[in-house]
Amino acid sequence: MLSRFVNQELVECINFIGGKWIKPAEELSHIKNPSTGLPIARTFRSNVHDISQAINSAQAVQKVWAETSLRERAQILNQFRGWILENLELLSQTISNECGKLPKEAQDGLLKGVEIIDFAISLPASERLYKTPVSRGVTCEYRREALGIVAGITPSNFPAMVPLWMIPNALIVGNCFIWKPSEKTAMTSLLIAEGLKKAGLPDGVLSVVQGDKVTVDGLCEHDDIKAIAFVGSTPVAKEVYKRATAHGKRALTLGSAKNHIILMPDADKETAVDGILASFTGCAGQRCMAASVLLAVGEVDQIINTLAERAKEFQPKINMGAIITNESYIRLCNAIDKAQKEGAKIVVDGRKVTIPKEFEKGYWLNPTILDNVTAESFAAKEELFGPILSIIRCKNLAEALSIENANPYGNAASVFTTRGDVAEYVSEKAQSGMIGINVGIPVPREPFSFGGFNQSKFGHGDITGESGIEFWSQRKKITSKWMQQKTNNWMS
Repeated sequence: MLSRFVNQELVECINFIGGKWIKPAEELSHIKNPSTGLPIARTFRSNVHDISQAINSAQAVQKVWAETSLRERAQILNQFRGWILENLELLSQTISNECGKLPKEAQDGLLKGVEIIDFAISLPASERLYKTPVSRGVTCEYRREALGIVAGITPSNFPAMVPLWMIPNALIVGNCFIWKPSEKTAMTSLLIAEGLKKAGLPDGVLSVVQGDKVTVDGLCEHDDIKAIAFVGSTPVAKEVYKRATAHGKRALTLGSAKNHIILMPDADKETAVDGILASFTGCAGQRCMAASVLLAVGEVDQIINTLAERAKEFQPKINMGAIITNESYIRLCNAIDKAQKEGAKIVVDGRKVTIPKEFEKGYWLNPTILDNVTAESFAAKEELFGPILSIIRCKNLAEALSIENANPYGNAASVFTTRGDVAEYVSEKAQSGMIGINVGIPVPREPFSFGGFNQSKFGHGDITGESGIEFWSQRKKITSKWMQQKTNNWMS
């Protein structure tokens, strides 16, 4: 499989079931390199029969895998960690080719995924399961057990990082995992499956089923899948959650975001400019942690002017990645037009960009800054999912927080300030699951978990950290009594 990427053939993104590569019967579409607009892979749709194959493969090995010692499972994941680092360049370039982000951005996502693996393989040393006396002659203990066969459905913008939020934690506790990657970025799934096989993961413990909504519905409805995790847009997250839980499954689905950065007049200019730029331009704004609204409090024009000048310096393929599809590019351009019609001032227009000749057929939008956006406008309320920053002018911090908390999502919010009391106030009052103080992309580091509030998440808990371990497992509670005591109380 690796040789096919090195030789740059038109890759067939097929299923990985029982340690074998199996082509589904129905072809779905082509994957195009967003930088060039040229096809690089073919994708397929898995149906109920394909899903049943994966289930049967998992059922054959799940009990044996669950009975394998925790340390042995950790050793396999550690081998997989080493494989990722050895193939970091190939993985990064593949991710870049299929989703448009810069290779360095792809590498950063992979390294965040490695951090999740580090957390999973630390479980043998850090697991806080215990046995303790609770009364005369009576002890209680916890034992963690796998759910059985579980599934993950992952998005196109992070073809490796988001799956690595799920797979290590699901496997370390003894589950078999069925993965449905995005049909827009299915190439990376072939590499990850091969890496786990090379690391020694038994055949059947991981399956990859390619596909689209048909495949997702099949996973949600299959009786033998005990839990499903999903990352994507809110409408789909809500539907997957409803469908999965209606069929008796545990579900955790992460959705859209409309993240705000509050910019205070006392903010350090360089820190603020660097943080805001990185937040709305990184990965071409195609990530749920991108800040798409700047709540400018008071007199902050000096910072905004510097931000605009820096934004104009970005260049495609050098420090700016591509938009994943032509449809997404057109949608973003239409959003800019709509914002202007609603009264916004275009300070920086990313549509006016010089594109190198070899990338002229790609989907390129440079950083775009809209000023004087109103809180009720389309640009202020909708998740645009591109490198567009909307500036809303606010009289004071109270108004800024009111706008932040009125939005239906609750993924992330940040504040740039040099005042500790302001930072503490925002961290207390902002209704978001992840808060940044002078940090534009407040992604928690392990073991702190990733997850938002409100319409950004459906289900209980977070998807990484200890919450991730809890989601993919269940605790058995054992109460023991071996000797009759001479004296008793109600607990004996």
